[in-house]
Amino acid sequence: MQYPLLRLRRFRKNDTIRKAMRDISIRPENFIQPLFVHPGDEDQEIPTLPGVKRISIKNVKSYLERVKNAKIPSVLIFPIPHDKEKDKSASVCVDPNGSPAEIISKAAEVKDLNIMVDLCLCPYTDHGHCGLINEKKEEIENDSTLEILGKSAVTLAKAGADWVAPSGMMDGMVKYIRQYLDDENLIDTAIMSYSIKFASGFYGPFRDAAHSSPSFSDRKTYQMDYASEKQISLELEQDIQEGADAVMVKPSLMYLDVIQKIKGLCDLPIAAYQVSGEYAMIKAAHEKNLVNEREAFEEIMYALRRAGTDWIISYYALEYLEGL
Repeated sequence: MQYPLLRLRRFRKNDTIRKAMRDISIRPENFIQPLFVHPGDEDQEIPTLPGVKRISIKNVKSYLERVKNAKIPSVLIFPIPHDKEKDKSASVCVDPNGSPAEIISKAAEVKDLNIMVDLCLCPYTDHGHCGLINEKKEEIENDSTLEILGKSAVTLAKAGADWVAPSGMMDGMVKYIRQYLDDENLIDTAIMSYSIKFASGFYGPFRDAAHSSPSFSDRKTYQMDYASEKQISLELEQDIQEGADAVMVKPSLMYLDVIQKIKGLCDLPIAAYQVSGEYAMIKAAHEKNLVNEREAFEEIMYALRRAGTDWIISYYALEYLEGL
């Protein structure tokens, strides 16, 4: 079918009609607000993430009330422990009296908000890797890590987490976590898996924020190679079969093709994480008057929705919605 060019031009020129013809929407329920929470008394600036702070446990409830007032239904919390709590076995993440459980318990006091918690060992280990390590070989021990992840999921769910979000890309992690939760009758605790997480150069500011930089080597042995396409469907299928309730692609903007691909492979909710480097790039460009910050973020968000994303995890979510 051929459309008269004049008609198309009239549509484009009329802003009211153009907006009425939109078939992609962005609503508050499409967002998940990520936040870093630490057990200290004061919020902490994060120089590499302008506009983002490590929220103190004393202030987390007031911050979450802001999120709720903006109609954002879910938060993804990254507990940041005391340095003295870190050890080689990440024992604090399974401790019901440790700071991660305390942080989630405090957050859960805010009702009618989905409390999601990142489930990874890197913030809790003294070596900064996402799993336990074989110290002699300096290699990640996938299988022994699974037990810790399962126990951590139980601890955080009992503290009040509605969702756990395993992000370490350990093989079998969803299966182990689901089994541990079910064995404790935590059958309503859902799992949002970082199913497709690439070894990316855009994670730098996050590692500053979470104090989780690896002390040796890198994470390429367990995160996905961005030059590999066949692995995408394999990772996705494994997590779905093991019991994931939602899946995630991370990073977001560079992987719109991946989001579109998996949209046709599964019926689960698909989240995309606009990671720290993607966020910081726009902030830096705005500071140099190269782009309009709000317009740039909004354009990317619509691109993520157009590709097939159901949930957008973005540090800019609250700022965007409070500005409407």
